[in-house]
Amino acid sequence: MTQQTHSLLSAALDSADRGWPVFPLRPGDKRPAITAWEQRATTDRDRVERCWTHGSYNIGIATGPASLVVIDLDTPKDADDTPPAAWADRGVIDGADVLAVLCERHGEPYPADTYTVRTGRGGTHLYFTAPEGIGLRNTAGGLGWKVDTRAVGGYVVGPGSVVSGRPYTAVYDAVPAPLPDWLAELLTPAPLPPQRPITVALAATDRLGKWLDAAVKGELARVTGSADDEHNKALYLAAVALGQLVAGGELSEGDVTSWLAEAARQVGQGEREARRTVASGLRAGAKRPRQVAA
Repeated sequence: MTQQTHSLLSAALDSADRGWPVFPLRPGDKRPAITAWEQRATTDRDRVERCWTHGSYNIGIATGPASLVVIDLDTPKDADDTPPAAWADRGVIDGADVLAVLCERHGEPYPADTYTVRTGRGGTHLYFTAPEGIGLRNTAGGLGWKVDTRAVGGYVVGPGSVVSGRPYTAVYDAVPAPLPDWLAELLTPAPLPPQRPITVALAATDRLGKWLDAAVKGELARVTGSADDEHNKALYLAAVALGQLVAGGELSEGDVTSWLAEAARQVGQGEREARRTVASGLRAGAKRPRQVAA
């Protein structure tokens, strides 16, 4: 085992020991090395050791299963990456400045007393424990310029990882603090619109058509009836099940994607995130094509 592999293994075990499910990212990269990473993320030391002994994988931390909300304070990527006028007028030059302005506006202290990671590009990840009973999800710029969040359905590059030769380093090793109430309020999504029946255009006149209609509606109900912290898992499993029927020629991939994306939207998942999950599930389902006898 190389020194780099040993260091990454130690870092992955450290995160897992904190109760944060981990999964492998591509060596030197931020992208997952596996499919269904949220479902396969683990805190099991034996599984972690087997994985990271195999290669010099970077470390992904699945924030939803870890019950974390991570605030990502980014830095400009180049000289042309400048703040909008409203932020520039406040002397803002990066995400950390934006958060400081938000703290000032709300009369709250800067939430620095929590587990903190310095990213490879000089940004900051602030780790917080997720509030109970609120299904916070990922945001991109929802709090302001260069401020993203990762929660249910998301992941962060964990400390110990190295991206483009630049390390992610824990700079304040503390137990993650609870997410401040005022930030939780800002991040809480608006109430979902009333759910409407999803139109499934299948000719359900014969026995086969009726079976397919029931199968599709059952998988859609799996998604729309899932718990707040289970939406992405339910969507993936539904896509796998219907993906088997797509591969068997019983259903159209376009129809299945559209139906599942609408079901995901009804439970508050973002369009891009949902379609990625559906595509992953369809690929997995395609490995076991299923045809239904007429």
